[in-house]
Amino acid sequence: MEYSPPPLFKQGASARVKMMVFACISIALLLVDSHMRVLAMVRTAAATVLYPLQMAALLPRDAIYGVGDYFSTLSSLEKQVRELKTQQIVSSQALQQAQLQAAENAQLRKLMDARQQLPVKSQLAEVLYDARDVNSRKIILDRGTRNDVVLGLPVIDNQGVVGQVTRVFPFTSEVTLLSDKEQAIPVQLLRNGLRSVAYGRGKSGNLELRFTAPNADIQVGDIVVTSGLDGVYPAGLAVARVTQVENSAGGSFGGVICQPLAGIQNNTQLLILMSTPEMPPRPPDETPRQPRKGNNKMAPIKEPPKEGAEGQAAAATPAAAPAANGAPGLIPVLPPPPKPAAAAAAATPGAAPATTPAEQAAPAANKPKEPAR
Repeated sequence: MEYSPPPLFKQGASARVKMMVFACISIALLLVDSHMRVLAMVRTAAATVLYPLQMAALLPRDAIYGVGDYFSTLSSLEKQVRELKTQQIVSSQALQQAQLQAAENAQLRKLMDARQQLPVKSQLAEVLYDARDVNSRKIILDRGTRNDVVLGLPVIDNQGVVGQVTRVFPFTSEVTLLSDKEQAIPVQLLRNGLRSVAYGRGKSGNLELRFTAPNADIQVGDIVVTSGLDGVYPAGLAVARVTQVENSAGGSFGGVICQPLAGIQNNTQLLILMSTPEMPPRPPDETPRQPRKGNNKMAPIKEPPKEGAEGQAAAATPAAAPAANGAPGLIPVLPPPPKPAAAAAAATPGAAPATTPAEQAAPAANKPKEPAR
């Protein structure tokens, strides 16, 4: 029995025949279109009709490309932002360093100008750090005994007095600020020359003029300078400005609060004065007088000579004076010299003329001598 496919699956001509037929048709259409241009309108209409279909077919591809571009762009932008932030930080640091160096140069210029005006030798020093004791006001400088720094040297800046060297090490030194409670400096007002002593007030960072009279001529805004009486700070250095004056009517002293003028908290360079003002030598101490023995009583007061006959009688009896002077323990007092005879005779008219010493000796020579017993 011969098998044959059902009519539904009957394919007609073979595939080879169909391919040859369609190839011939395509070649013919290409030749006609190239010579006669009759299919341009057909091609345009077909492209217009198929364009939406093309776009719809390209949507998945475009979506994939878009997602890839988005993530690549995002990563590149993040990288660029990080680079810009790093560059900004570096620029900010450079700007801050430049500003710091500009401020330091300005401060050094001011210190050099102040150094030229000082009457004593000085050297620059840099503040390393504050002291560890929180209850004191001290700083550490990078100058020590190797730089000829000794105890007691004053430390200043271009605005005023900062403090005094209180401890010295080979490479560093400790400076106690004026605001420390243990510091005191003799000062005077620039306006009227009123002298006082400024004491530190500790953590507040201010100074106080103690033991001032309630009616003292002190006003807010007065400038306080060094008086130079201590032999440590040169006279005329700025110290502080008066910020508060308390006059108590009931108290015996007034309270005066001052703000230091030196930029202690702002500057990192200071000046150390390498010598103190030359003071005149002190006078030698007086040796106490030793009291003499037997001289602890007061001498009698000598009475003035009496006028007239009483004075002559006192002058005529000089022998009584040695008896009085012979008392032990009294300062010897010499009798007054007798008056001349001529003056006494002239002063008392009618009196007998006084005899001279020769006349008194003559009768004594003429008297007979007594026999010896």
